Amino acid sequence: MQDIRIATAQFENKSGDKAYNLSIVESLTERAAQDGARIICFHELCLTGYSWLRHLSEKEMVAVAETIPDGESVQKLISIAQKNSIAVLAGILEKEGEKLYNSFVCVTGDGLIARHRKLHPFISPYLSPGDSFTTFELFGSTCGILICYDNNVIENVRATALLGAEILFAPHVTGCTPSPMPGRGYVDPLLWENREQDPVSLCLEFDGRKNRQWIHRWLPARAYDNGIYVVYSNPIGMDDDQLKGGGSMILDPFGDVLAECRELDNQVVTSLCTAAKIEQSGGYRYRKARRPDLYGAILSAEHQSETKPVWLGV
Repeated sequence: MQDIRIATAQFENKSGDKAYNLSIVESLTERAAQDGARIICFHELCLTGYSWLRHLSEKEMVAVAETIPDGESVQKLISIAQKNSIAVLAGILEKEGEKLYNSFVCVTGDGLIARHRKLHPFISPYLSPGDSFTTFELFGSTCGILICYDNNVIENVRATALLGAEILFAPHVTGCTPSPMPGRGYVDPLLWENREQDPVSLCLEFDGRKNRQWIHRWLPARAYDNGIYVVYSNPIGMDDDQLKGGGSMILDPFGDVLAECRELDNQVVTSLCTAAKIEQSGGYRYRKARRPDLYGAILSAEHQSETKPVWLGV
């Protein structure tokens, strides 16, 4: 890969208001470009909002969805990228024929570079799963994309790394939801409304096991085990009726956090990602030491896939 400065962002999206969400994407992209970033990553379905989709009928979802790349929103992203000489990655509800996808695109001023369709969608029964991994070349580096739950299945990250990805973009809408893990659960929206008067109470919730401590149990491992950079993005504030804790960050191949959004507001952070760390990392050596003759058949054995997040009650 080439040494490159990358940005990740967090912001509070408005459900169904693509014009507003695009205006925030544009503003934060300008900030990232001013800080020297050549790439900026936003969160899952940031252009439409995420959690509200579970309330929509199929007809309503079709009305919100757009085609890629000729839809209005992707064309606006291309315009933003061109204006700021930066690559922009953002989430969009896609329609193709009779199918709907939770998709994530990478664009530059020259147009669409890559599109990933979420492999494990669950927020709506009308979403179809993607059927392939996504890797692409960008500014001298090989990149990959996995959306939210895709990253919880460790084989997905390993497969993307084995396909050559040196930088993994990992857009999410996650945290602050119930789980059998002790300490997990929703965060009271009143704490968000009162954040200026009492930021401490909100930070204690966001930094605890409901959000940050949970993410830090597993996300650094994806970077470390595979010897790759991971660019994590997550919204902050209300997403429909759920409060999300932000915490967008950039992790290096050692699993160390290079930059992290810590404000209780829309924010963008940047970090220089250097090529040297890739081959220095343990994950790079471990991948070379693999013995697929021992476990290839085990990993490829017939299996019925099931995606059932606890908080959705399915």
